[in-house]
Amino acid sequence: MNSKYYFTRFLAKKTTVPTYENLEFLQEKHMLHVPFENLDVISKTPIITDLERIFEKVVINLRGGFCYELNGLFGWLLRDIGYNTYYVSATVKKPDGSWTMEGSHATNLVTVDGKDYIVDVGFGDSVRKPMPLTGEVITDISGSYRMMKLNETTYDFQHLEQGNWKTLYRVSTVEKELSDFAPMCDFNQTSPDSPFTHKRLVTIATKTGRTTLSDLTLTFTENGEKTKQEITEDQLNTILQQYFYIIMM
Repeated sequence: MNSKYYFTRFLAKKTTVPTYENLEFLQEKHMLHVPFENLDVISKTPIITDLERIFEKVVINLRGGFCYELNGLFGWLLRDIGYNTYYVSATVKKPDGSWTMEGSHATNLVTVDGKDYIVDVGFGDSVRKPMPLTGEVITDISGSYRMMKLNETTYDFQHLEQGNWKTLYRVSTVEKELSDFAPMCDFNQTSPDSPFTHKRLVTIATKTGRTTLSDLTLTFTENGEKTKQEITEDQLNTILQQYFYIIMM
């Protein structure tokens, strides 16, 4: 894998110093140019936790992916340029208050300048900055977030909604290998109980909000205001290329 190609994929200049400022820059650039998407799940194209195969899909073939692919590849890139980082698992909390399969979300823990951060480019509509484990509130165009410590190895990633902190996922700081997520990756692309097997989902950050395709509904979020547009299957490839930088092969 050539990291220079990866940097070109999300229009970033290759950094040589593993600083917090560079980490923040790379995370935002990645989220602005590489979408979260489940198109292979819907088309029943197998996804495996193999970095070479993910690199070909995301970097060479100009695609996006879901957490195992995006955070898997981004974690590799960070290590390649000198960051102290490893994979960790999280359990996503559903809107109804129940939880998904335990440990099924893959993300990254990065230590830089003596502080630990969760750095997640594979959770869709979410924070665009590294999340410190100190509990400090981080705010960007998508909202305000914090990591709430539960014990020495467990933290809740929370989003401020209408004055209340809502847990999005519960993360363990225990180190994982990407291969550890293979059973979860298989479940999330095949099971009817997976949130990804029922309808097409493609979403990407923009400077002023986010653009999301849910089945055939295109939603534009600009400075907190949402507008929706219905599209047809015939328009799909054009929409994917225009708004999400995806060219389907």
